Amino acid sequence: MLIVNPNICVDHTIEMDELMPGHVQRPRAGVVSLGGKGVNVARIARVLDDDATVVTFVPTHDETQLNALARDEGADLRGPRVPGHARGATIILEDSARVTVLNEPGVAVDAADWDRLLGEVRTLSNVHRTIVCSGSLPPGSPHDSYARVVRLAHDLDRRCVVDSAGPALDEAVRAGADVVSPNLAEAESLLFGVRAEDVDPSGPDVLDRAARAVVGLVERGARHVIVSAGSNGAAFDGDGRVAWCRAPVVKVVNPIGAGDSLIGGLVHALERGDAWPDAVRFALSTASASCEEFRAGAVVAARVEELLRTLEPVVTLPNYELVRGAR
Repeated sequence: MLIVNPNICVDHTIEMDELMPGHVQRPRAGVVSLGGKGVNVARIARVLDDDATVVTFVPTHDETQLNALARDEGADLRGPRVPGHARGATIILEDSARVTVLNEPGVAVDAADWDRLLGEVRTLSNVHRTIVCSGSLPPGSPHDSYARVVRLAHDLDRRCVVDSAGPALDEAVRAGADVVSPNLAEAESLLFGVRAEDVDPSGPDVLDRAARAVVGLVERGARHVIVSAGSNGAAFDGDGRVAWCRAPVVKVVNPIGAGDSLIGGLVHALERGDAWPDAVRFALSTASASCEEFRAGAVVAARVEELLRTLEPVVTLPNYELVRGAR
Protein backbone atom coordinates (compact mmCIF):
# COMPACT_ATOMS: atom_id res chain seq x y z
CA MET A 1 0.00 0.00 0.00
CA LEU A 2 1.07 3.59 -0.66
CA ILE A 3 0.46 5.78 2.39
CA VAL A 4 0.16 9.55 2.16
CA ASN A 5 1.11 10.83 5.63
CA PRO A 6 1.86 14.51 4.95
CA ASN A 7 2.28 15.63 8.58
CA ILE A 8 5.19 13.44 9.65
CA CYS A 9 6.43 13.76 13.23
CA VAL A 10 8.74 12.45 15.91
CA ASP A 11 6.90 10.61 18.70
CA HIS A 12 8.11 10.68 22.29
CA THR A 13 6.19 8.04 24.24
CA ILE A 14 6.50 8.33 28.03
CA GLU A 15 5.49 5.72 30.60
CA MET A 16 4.86 6.86 34.20
CA ASP A 17 2.86 6.17 37.36
CA GLU A 18 0.75 9.32 37.25
CA LEU A 19 0.95 12.66 35.46
CA MET A 20 0.80 15.60 37.88
CA PRO A 21 0.62 18.93 36.00
CA GLY A 22 2.74 21.67 37.52
CA HIS A 23 5.27 19.23 39.01
CA VAL A 24 8.74 18.11 38.01
CA GLN A 25 8.52 14.34 37.48
CA ARG A 26 10.77 11.51 36.37
CA PRO A 27 9.06 9.03 34.03
CA ARG A 28 10.34 5.48 34.25
CA ALA A 29 10.59 5.05 30.47
CA GLY A 30 10.70 7.13 27.31
CA VAL A 31 10.96 6.03 23.69
CA VAL A 32 11.56 8.18 20.60
CA SER A 33 10.24 6.87 17.28
CA LEU A 34 9.00 7.92 13.87
CA GLY A 35 5.45 9.21 14.23
CA GLY A 36 2.30 9.97 12.30
CA LYS A 37 -0.88 8.04 11.63
CA GLY A 38 0.38 6.74 8.30
CA VAL A 39 3.59 5.54 9.95
CA ASN A 40 1.44 3.41 12.27
CA VAL A 41 -0.46 2.02 9.28
CA ALA A 42 2.86 1.07 7.68
CA ARG A 43 3.96 -0.73 10.86
CA ILE A 44 0.86 -2.90 10.72
CA ALA A 45 1.44 -3.57 7.04
CA ARG A 46 4.98 -4.80 7.70
CA VAL A 47 3.82 -7.13 10.48
CA LEU A 48 1.27 -8.59 8.06
CA ASP A 49 3.95 -8.98 5.34
CA ASP A 50 2.57 -6.24 3.11
CA ASP A 51 4.69 -3.75 1.20
CA ALA A 52 4.17 -0.22 2.47
CA THR A 53 5.71 3.07 1.37
CA VAL A 54 5.07 6.30 3.29
CA VAL A 55 4.97 9.53 1.27
CA THR A 56 5.38 12.72 3.27
CA PHE A 57 6.83 16.20 3.32
CA VAL A 58 10.35 15.78 4.68
CA PRO A 59 11.34 18.83 6.81
CA THR A 60 14.97 19.61 6.02
CA HIS A 61 15.99 20.60 9.57
CA ASP A 62 15.12 17.12 10.88
CA GLU A 63 15.73 15.09 7.74
CA THR A 64 18.68 13.19 9.21
CA GLN A 65 16.77 12.16 12.34
CA LEU A 66 13.65 11.18 10.40
CA ASN A 67 15.60 9.01 7.99
CA ALA A 68 17.52 7.40 10.86
CA LEU A 69 14.30 6.59 12.72
CA ALA A 70 12.83 5.17 9.50
CA ARG A 71 15.88 2.94 8.99
CA ASP A 72 15.69 1.74 12.60
CA GLU A 73 12.30 0.15 11.96
CA GLY A 74 12.67 -0.73 8.30
CA ALA A 75 10.27 1.96 7.09
CA ASP A 76 10.26 3.15 3.47
CA LEU A 77 10.00 6.96 3.68
CA ARG A 78 9.72 9.10 0.53
CA GLY A 79 8.61 12.57 -0.45
CA PRO A 80 9.59 16.15 -1.31
CA ARG A 81 11.87 18.10 1.01
CA VAL A 82 10.46 21.28 2.60
CA PRO A 83 12.20 23.84 4.83
CA GLY A 84 11.45 23.69 8.54
CA HIS A 85 11.23 21.36 11.52
CA ALA A 86 9.20 18.17 11.88
CA ARG A 87 6.43 18.35 14.43
CA GLY A 88 6.68 16.51 17.71
CA ALA A 89 4.09 14.41 19.49
CA THR A 90 4.32 13.59 23.20
CA ILE A 91 2.30 10.57 24.36
CA ILE A 92 2.01 10.06 28.11
CA LEU A 93 0.85 6.65 29.32
CA GLU A 94 -0.17 6.40 32.98
CA ASP A 95 -0.60 3.24 35.02
CA SER A 96 -4.32 4.00 35.32
CA ALA A 97 -4.55 3.60 31.51
CA ARG A 98 -5.19 7.33 31.12
CA VAL A 99 -3.46 8.67 28.01
CA THR A 100 -2.45 12.27 27.26
CA VAL A 101 -1.31 13.29 23.78
CA LEU A 102 0.28 16.62 22.84
CA ASN A 103 0.39 17.08 19.06
CA GLU A 104 2.36 19.98 17.58
CA PRO A 105 1.12 21.58 14.32
CA GLY A 106 3.87 20.62 11.87
CA VAL A 107 5.87 22.30 9.12
CA ALA A 108 4.09 24.80 6.86
CA VAL A 109 3.50 23.85 3.22
CA ASP A 110 1.58 25.32 0.30
CA ALA A 111 -0.29 24.25 -2.84
CA ALA A 112 2.94 24.04 -4.85
CA ASP A 113 4.40 21.65 -2.28
CA TRP A 114 1.27 19.50 -2.63
CA ASP A 115 1.75 19.45 -6.41
CA ARG A 116 5.19 17.94 -5.82
CA LEU A 117 3.85 15.41 -3.33
CA LEU A 118 1.09 14.34 -5.72
CA GLY A 119 3.71 13.87 -8.41
CA GLU A 120 5.54 11.51 -6.06
CA VAL A 121 2.30 9.61 -5.44
CA ARG A 122 1.69 9.25 -9.17
CA THR A 123 5.21 7.92 -9.69
CA LEU A 124 5.07 5.39 -6.84
CA SER A 125 1.50 4.21 -7.46
CA ASN A 126 2.51 1.79 -10.22
CA VAL A 127 3.55 -0.83 -7.64
CA HIS A 128 0.65 -0.35 -5.20
CA ARG A 129 -3.05 -1.20 -5.44
CA THR A 130 -4.29 0.96 -2.57
CA ILE A 131 -3.50 4.56 -1.65
CA VAL A 132 -4.12 5.52 1.98
CA CYS A 133 -4.48 9.13 3.16
CA SER A 134 -3.76 9.25 6.85
CA GLY A 135 -3.69 11.95 9.50
CA SER A 136 -3.93 15.71 9.77
CA LEU A 137 -2.84 18.15 7.09
CA PRO A 138 0.21 20.35 7.72
CA PRO A 139 -0.39 24.09 8.15
CA GLY A 140 -0.99 25.84 4.85
CA SER A 141 -2.41 22.77 3.10
CA PRO A 142 -5.50 23.31 0.92
CA HIS A 143 -8.60 21.70 2.46
CA ASP A 144 -9.08 19.57 -0.66
CA SER A 145 -5.60 18.01 -0.49
CA TYR A 146 -6.88 14.50 0.29
CA ALA A 147 -9.72 14.94 -2.22
CA ARG A 148 -7.03 15.52 -4.85
CA VAL A 149 -5.40 12.25 -3.82
CA VAL A 150 -8.78 10.49 -4.11
CA ARG A 151 -9.31 11.81 -7.64
CA LEU A 152 -5.74 10.92 -8.61
CA ALA A 153 -6.18 7.40 -7.24
CA HIS A 154 -9.36 6.91 -9.25
CA ASP A 155 -7.67 8.26 -12.40
CA LEU A 156 -5.00 5.60 -11.82
CA ASP A 157 -7.61 2.90 -11.11
CA ARG A 158 -6.50 2.57 -7.50
CA ARG A 159 -8.50 2.18 -4.29
CA CYS A 160 -8.28 5.20 -1.96
CA VAL A 161 -8.79 4.95 1.82
CA VAL A 162 -8.98 8.13 3.90
CA ASP A 163 -8.53 8.46 7.67
CA SER A 164 -8.72 12.11 8.64
CA ALA A 165 -11.09 14.66 10.15
CA GLY A 166 -12.68 18.06 9.58
CA PRO A 167 -12.69 19.77 6.18
CA ALA A 168 -10.04 17.40 4.78
CA LEU A 169 -12.32 14.43 5.50
CA ASP A 170 -15.38 16.25 4.18
CA GLU A 171 -13.73 17.05 0.86
CA ALA A 172 -12.48 13.46 0.52
CA VAL A 173 -15.95 12.06 1.23
CA ARG A 174 -17.52 14.32 -1.39
CA ALA A 175 -14.82 13.25 -3.85
CA GLY A 176 -16.05 9.66 -3.46
CA ALA A 177 -13.33 8.09 -1.31
CA ASP A 178 -13.53 4.30 -1.47
CA VAL A 179 -13.30 3.99 2.32
CA VAL A 180 -13.41 6.55 5.13
CA SER A 181 -12.85 5.56 8.75
CA PRO A 182 -13.39 8.37 11.25
CA ASN A 183 -13.98 7.69 14.91
CA LEU A 184 -17.36 8.64 16.31
CA ALA A 185 -16.23 12.04 17.60
CA GLU A 186 -14.72 12.97 14.23
CA ALA A 187 -17.80 11.82 12.33
CA GLU A 188 -20.26 13.67 14.57
CA SER A 189 -18.16 16.82 14.46
CA LEU A 190 -18.26 16.79 10.66
CA LEU A 191 -21.90 15.80 10.20
CA PHE A 192 -23.67 17.40 13.15
CA GLY A 193 -21.28 20.01 14.55
CA VAL A 194 -20.87 18.06 17.78
CA ARG A 195 -17.57 18.94 19.45
CA ALA A 196 -16.11 16.05 21.40
CA GLU A 197 -12.74 14.37 21.77
CA ASP A 198 -13.89 11.09 23.30
CA VAL A 199 -11.70 8.27 22.03
CA ASP A 200 -13.83 5.72 23.88
CA PRO A 201 -17.45 6.98 23.89
CA SER A 202 -19.92 5.60 26.39
CA GLY A 203 -23.67 5.52 26.95
CA PRO A 204 -26.66 3.53 25.73
CA ASP A 205 -26.90 5.47 22.47
CA VAL A 206 -23.38 4.83 21.15
CA LEU A 207 -24.53 2.24 18.61
CA ASP A 208 -27.30 4.50 17.28
CA ARG A 209 -24.96 7.49 17.08
CA ALA A 210 -22.41 5.48 15.11
CA ALA A 211 -25.13 4.16 12.79
CA ARG A 212 -26.41 7.67 12.07
CA ALA A 213 -22.86 8.76 11.26
CA VAL A 214 -22.44 5.93 8.75
CA VAL A 215 -25.72 6.92 7.05
CA GLY A 216 -24.63 10.55 6.84
CA LEU A 217 -21.19 9.81 5.37
CA VAL A 218 -22.59 7.41 2.78
CA GLU A 219 -25.16 10.03 1.76
CA ARG A 220 -22.33 12.54 1.25
CA GLY A 221 -20.58 10.28 -1.23
CA ALA A 222 -18.26 7.80 0.51
CA ARG A 223 -18.40 4.34 -1.04
CA HIS A 224 -17.64 2.50 2.21
CA VAL A 225 -17.63 3.80 5.79
CA ILE A 226 -16.40 2.51 9.12
CA VAL A 227 -17.19 4.60 12.20
CA SER A 228 -15.23 3.29 15.17
CA ALA A 229 -16.66 3.66 18.66
CA GLY A 230 -13.63 2.64 20.71
CA SER A 231 -14.00 -0.43 22.87
CA ASN A 232 -17.68 -0.69 21.91
CA GLY A 233 -16.98 -1.74 18.34
CA ALA A 234 -17.64 -0.20 14.93
CA ALA A 235 -20.58 0.58 12.66
CA PHE A 236 -20.17 0.20 8.91
CA ASP A 237 -22.15 0.05 5.70
CA GLY A 238 -23.72 -3.31 5.00
CA ASP A 239 -26.00 -4.52 2.23
CA GLY A 240 -28.40 -1.59 2.11
CA ARG A 241 -28.37 -1.20 5.90
CA VAL A 242 -25.89 -0.24 8.60
CA ALA A 243 -24.08 -3.15 10.24
CA TRP A 244 -22.43 -3.37 13.65
CA CYS A 245 -19.52 -5.43 14.93
CA ARG A 246 -18.74 -5.53 18.64
CA ALA A 247 -15.07 -5.21 19.62
CA PRO A 248 -13.36 -8.03 21.52
CA VAL A 249 -12.40 -7.41 25.15
CA VAL A 250 -8.67 -6.70 25.60
CA LYS A 251 -6.41 -5.28 28.30
CA VAL A 252 -5.53 -1.82 27.03
CA VAL A 253 -1.91 -0.72 27.32
CA ASN A 254 -1.91 2.06 24.71
CA PRO A 255 -5.01 2.91 22.62
CA ILE A 256 -3.14 5.46 20.51
CA GLY A 257 -2.88 4.23 16.94
CA ALA A 258 -5.79 1.81 17.16
CA GLY A 259 -7.56 3.59 14.30
CA ASP A 260 -4.39 3.43 12.23
CA SER A 261 -4.08 -0.29 12.99
CA LEU A 262 -7.67 -0.70 11.84
CA ILE A 263 -6.72 0.80 8.47
CA GLY A 264 -3.65 -1.42 8.15
CA GLY A 265 -5.71 -4.52 8.88
CA LEU A 266 -8.54 -3.43 6.59
CA VAL A 267 -6.31 -2.81 3.57
CA HIS A 268 -4.47 -6.09 4.15
CA ALA A 269 -7.78 -7.96 4.15
CA LEU A 270 -9.17 -6.14 1.11
CA GLU A 271 -6.00 -6.69 -0.92
CA ARG A 272 -6.04 -10.43 -0.22
CA GLY A 273 -9.64 -10.55 -1.49
CA ASP A 274 -11.78 -10.61 1.65
CA ALA A 275 -15.40 -9.53 1.27
CA TRP A 276 -16.17 -6.13 2.82
CA PRO A 277 -17.79 -7.41 6.07
CA ASP A 278 -14.97 -9.91 6.60
CA ALA A 279 -12.38 -7.20 6.00
CA VAL A 280 -14.06 -5.02 8.64
CA ARG A 281 -13.96 -7.87 11.14
CA PHE A 282 -10.25 -8.42 10.49
CA ALA A 283 -9.65 -4.67 10.80
CA LEU A 284 -11.43 -4.52 14.16
CA SER A 285 -9.40 -7.45 15.46
CA THR A 286 -6.20 -5.74 14.34
CA ALA A 287 -7.17 -2.50 16.07
CA SER A 288 -8.02 -4.32 19.29
CA ALA A 289 -4.78 -6.30 19.27
CA SER A 290 -2.80 -3.08 18.83
CA CYS A 291 -4.25 -1.67 22.07
CA GLU A 292 -2.41 -4.38 23.98
CA GLU A 293 1.00 -3.10 22.84
CA PHE A 294 3.14 -0.27 24.22
CA ARG A 295 4.11 1.15 20.84
CA ALA A 296 1.52 2.79 18.60
CA GLY A 297 0.95 0.70 15.48
CA ALA A 298 2.55 -2.40 16.96
CA VAL A 299 0.69 -5.70 16.79
CA VAL A 300 1.27 -9.44 17.04
CA ALA A 301 -0.14 -11.19 13.96
CA ALA A 302 -1.06 -14.35 15.87
CA ARG A 303 -3.01 -12.26 18.39
CA VAL A 304 -5.03 -10.68 15.58
CA GLU A 305 -6.11 -14.14 14.41
CA GLU A 306 -6.89 -15.19 17.97
CA LEU A 307 -9.14 -12.18 18.54
CA LEU A 308 -10.77 -12.67 15.15
CA ARG A 309 -11.97 -16.10 16.25
CA THR A 310 -13.64 -14.57 19.33
CA LEU A 311 -15.61 -11.89 17.48
CA GLU A 312 -19.38 -12.02 17.71
CA PRO A 313 -21.31 -12.21 14.42
CA VAL A 314 -22.00 -8.98 12.55
CA VAL A 315 -25.45 -7.56 13.31
CA THR A 316 -27.54 -5.70 10.72
CA LEU A 317 -29.44 -2.67 12.04
CA PRO A 318 -32.77 -2.64 10.17
CA ASN A 319 -33.71 0.91 11.20
CA TYR A 320 -30.81 2.50 9.33
CA GLU A 321 -31.21 2.40 5.56
CA LEU A 322 -28.36 3.54 3.35
CA VAL A 323 -28.95 5.96 0.49
CA ARG A 324 -25.91 6.34 -1.73
CA GLY A 325 -24.84 9.88 -2.50
CA ALA A 326 -23.93 11.11 -5.96
CA ARG A 327 -20.48 10.03 -7.11
